[in-house]
Amino acid sequence: MSLSYLIESEVEAFFQKVKAYDKIIIHRHQRPDPDALGSQLGLKHLITNAFPNKSVLAAGSNSKGLSWLGQMDKVSVEDYQEALVIITDTANTERIDGDHYLNGKDLIKIDHHPIVEEYGSLQIVTTAASSCSEIIVAMSDFLGQRLPLTPQAAQLLYAGIVGDTGRFLYNSTTAATFNYTALLLEQGIDAFAINDQFQVMSPAEVKLQGFGYENLQVNDAGVAFLRINREDLERFGVTEEQTNGLVNLASRIQGVYCWVTFVQQEGEDFFYRCRLRSKGPVINEIAALHAGGGHPMASGANAYSEEELNEIVEQLSQASLLYQQQIKQ
Repeated sequence: MSLSYLIESEVEAFFQKVKAYDKIIIHRHQRPDPDALGSQLGLKHLITNAFPNKSVLAAGSNSKGLSWLGQMDKVSVEDYQEALVIITDTANTERIDGDHYLNGKDLIKIDHHPIVEEYGSLQIVTTAASSCSEIIVAMSDFLGQRLPLTPQAAQLLYAGIVGDTGRFLYNSTTAATFNYTALLLEQGIDAFAINDQFQVMSPAEVKLQGFGYENLQVNDAGVAFLRINREDLERFGVTEEQTNGLVNLASRIQGVYCWVTFVQQEGEDFFYRCRLRSKGPVINEIAALHAGGGHPMASGANAYSEEELNEIVEQLSQASLLYQQQIKQ
């Protein structure tokens, strides 16, 4: 399959760097989602399979909710000496999970987010891919037997694609996405088991879903918003990470064009993590105004005051109204 959205010379340069280094350390972004872990660990397995004598480590914090995808390695600052560092699925250095990534000898960025910050001696970045995991599959397919797929890597990369496409429901899903996913299925992975991981909830998470529907508000601009405080998490016995299951709750409501979930973070200061989603209005520009960023239809931000929470809802409302005017014309 041809590289429809990647530059062949960049993929070749990537392979030559991987081939040249005996130590490789792979990072991804903080608060990892399935694509962050899938691309990071999937790439680790691809390199380890192709070069069994290399030391390949996955750096960063472990995710309790996504532990079924795998665990991180213990990495020390000494490991970075003469090492190649690869960062997957991370638009800017501020979001990189794990210390000492600048202590390596060389740095590569692989990402599918809109460019926020350029870093590394080699950047393989395209927003045409549904996910960073899809980019990794495309690179493996182009390189062929030099970096072949394996069932273990395919399972991780499939989870990454499924996660970032909302099980192929988001408009980021393209013909290339299905073509590359087919290559993963050909590895004999258990797609049902992976998809099942995305929908199974604990009894506490089911109750939290009910709380979400009961407390979700929708304004006249077609914006839905839900606020979850620390006491709500304690009452239901769930972690902040488990609120990820509420992120697309409002997507099922007729007349809603964009929505946001505010989740209060630990600590004494007023601090909410904001998950923004959309069916049309561009929202990553709004997220960028509030210490965040992401994709035009899926972004994250932070709010540090009651006024900022209200400001985000108001900005989403203006974007929603503008979008509705545009689709009427």
